[in-house]
Amino acid sequence: MKIAIGSGKGGTGKTLLSTNLFYAIHKQNQKITLVDCDSEEPNDMLFFKGEMVKTKTVTQKNPVIDSEKCVFCDKCNEWCNYNAIFYVKEKKVIRVLEDLCHGCGACSVACEFGAITEKDVELGVVNTFKVPVDSTIIETRLKVGVYTPVPVLKAGISEKIDTDHVIFDSPPGTSCPFIQTVERADYVILITEPTPFGLSDLRQSVETLKTMNKKYGVVVNRADLGDNALYDYLKSENIPLLMEIPFSKKIAEVYSRGELYAEHDEAFAQQLYSLYIKILKNHGISSN
Repeated sequence: MKIAIGSGKGGTGKTLLSTNLFYAIHKQNQKITLVDCDSEEPNDMLFFKGEMVKTKTVTQKNPVIDSEKCVFCDKCNEWCNYNAIFYVKEKKVIRVLEDLCHGCGACSVACEFGAITEKDVELGVVNTFKVPVDSTIIETRLKVGVYTPVPVLKAGISEKIDTDHVIFDSPPGTSCPFIQTVERADYVILITEPTPFGLSDLRQSVETLKTMNKKYGVVVNRADLGDNALYDYLKSENIPLLMEIPFSKKIAEVYSRGELYAEHDEAFAQQLYSLYIKILKNHGISSN
């Protein structure tokens, strides 16, 4: 069972839910993997002590143009969909703009004169940590300055996982990184807050998941703030309300110290575990 936890915007409690749900499950002596898919700002490991058992560098092939062999035919520039080749015909100047290059290889195919070779460019790393009770956290971390987290994210999701159940801590928003994450999931938990911004971004997430034919439900964080518009929307769309997390100074204090609230509140941990069991049962999966 693969469960993705997402949100239409940052700051709604996605990491709070992901890390505490992971803790609540492995506290029951169940092996589970948490994949931190927010490659641009991974922070799940701030809440755990674990041993790094593996690290893998993620690279892509970027073109290198030999100006001595180049005949300046402009085909590579025409084939590049990302405007990653700077070309001035009159001056016979041609350069690769590596910050824009997606490593698709189209320019290499287009060149008929052997003027283009390729080199490895580092995009980021995937770190694997072992935490207590034989569970695993996989962290995807983008190199500073790299324009897209998708290749690093996909490398993390594709890592060999030796547990039956997986939690994906998705990147915020509904763009490519979110889609790449939830595409691998059997079920998506959307966490939001009962505010106009929370509702607006939740709608975007829901509409995205509808096009992907994904099953999903909603957890409402800071549930005693805002108004009822969010709940009216859930009811009108027949979207399951999975759980409510109250607005709590204690939760905020614990979280700000880099600690898990589920460690401090047994009832909260049990509520999260019950949520997990309910999702499994609805999919006909045993928790054993």
